[in-house]
Amino acid sequence: MFIPALFPVSVHANSGEMPAEQQLAIKYMNALTEHDYKTLGKFYNRDSIFFDKTANRKYTGGRFIIDFFERAHEGVLEYDFNIEHMYNAGSLVVMIGNYHFKGPGEQFGKPSKIIDVAIPGVTSLKLDMRNHRVAEHVDLIDYQTMSDQLAMQ
Repeated sequence: MFIPALFPVSVHANSGEMPAEQQLAIKYMNALTEHDYKTLGKFYNRDSIFFDKTANRKYTGGRFIIDFFERAHEGVLEYDFNIEHMYNAGSLVVMIGNYHFKGPGEQFGKPSKIIDVAIPGVTSLKLDMRNHRVAEHVDLIDYQTMSDQLAMQ
């Protein structure tokens, strides 16, 4: 079962206090979780990579990444990423939190049901700060926790 990065960012910090890299990461994650594909497209180029390392799924190039997200987000009712901890080392930004997904059960083998899961995950972004782009987005998602939650629904 594969559900990558399906979720909106909840951050309540004053963005003026954050390093520029973290501010850019938040803008990107907001575009992703709000399904704002036009804005999201501005973060990618043909060399950008999205890699769900846990599921071993990789897409290269903005067009292919966005096509994937459009398919994955179809019918989603709620989608957010609640960041519990974020840090950066230069242009590498790491976000640790929970992805929350509420949507059609068909994607999870639960037809005619609305499922609601909160999945622990780590998202790292390698940023191109000069051009304000995402060079690489890597997700590590706890799919076992997701499976356990789905079994109870």
